[in-house]
Amino acid sequence: MSRRALILSIAVAVVLAAGIHYLMTLRRHIAPTAESTFRSEQTARTQLNEEALQQSGGQTQTITLYFPSYAGGNLLPETRSLKLSPDNIKAIRQILLALVEGSRQGHGTALAPSTTIRAVFLSQDGTAIIDLSQEALADFQPGIESESLAIYSIVDSLCANITQVKEVRFLVQGGEAQTLDGHIDLTDSFAPEPSLIAQTH
Repeated sequence: MSRRALILSIAVAVVLAAGIHYLMTLRRHIAPTAESTFRSEQTARTQLNEEALQQSGGQTQTITLYFPSYAGGNLLPETRSLKLSPDNIKAIRQILLALVEGSRQGHGTALAPSTTIRAVFLSQDGTAIIDLSQEALADFQPGIESESLAIYSIVDSLCANITQVKEVRFLVQGGEAQTLDGHIDLTDSFAPEPSLIAQTH
C-alpha cells in the first residue's frame, strides 16, 4: 500500500470514528431531553386538569371515583372533594378529567394521562356519549378483564356521581371504535356494573 493510500485510509477511519462518537453523544443528550419534555407536558396537563376541575362554579361535594385494580380484578373506590358543576355536561367532563388525572392512592388508571376529552353529550334517555382522543388507548393493559375494568371504571364513576347518567357510550376521535383492545364491543352503551366494585369494610 502506497503512503498516500495509507494516509487516506487513516483519515477515513478517523472521520468514521469521530462521526460515531458524535452520534452516540447526540443520542445520550436527546433521550433525556425528550423524556424531560414528556414529563413537563404531563405535569402541565395535570395542572390544567386540576384547574378545570375546580373552576366549575359548583359547590364542593364528595364524589366517588372507581379505579381499576388489574391485580385484584375489580374496581377500587376513591373519594375526592370536587366543586362539581350543576351543569350535567360540565360535570361529566369533570369526572372524566378526574379519571385522567389518575388515582391519588396508587390504584390503576382507566385513561392514559395524555387523553383529551374531545366532546361530551347527554341524551334525553340518560345516555352519556363521550368522545375521547386516540391517546385514550395508549398504555392500555392487555386482556379482556383489563379492558372491562377500564370501561367500567368510567361508566361506574359517571353513573354513581351524576344521577341523570344511566348509561355510557364511547367514541374515539369522533367515530365508533369497535373495541379498546380487541375484546369488548364498544358499539353498544354500557350500564354500571356494581358487582365489579370491591367491597370495603
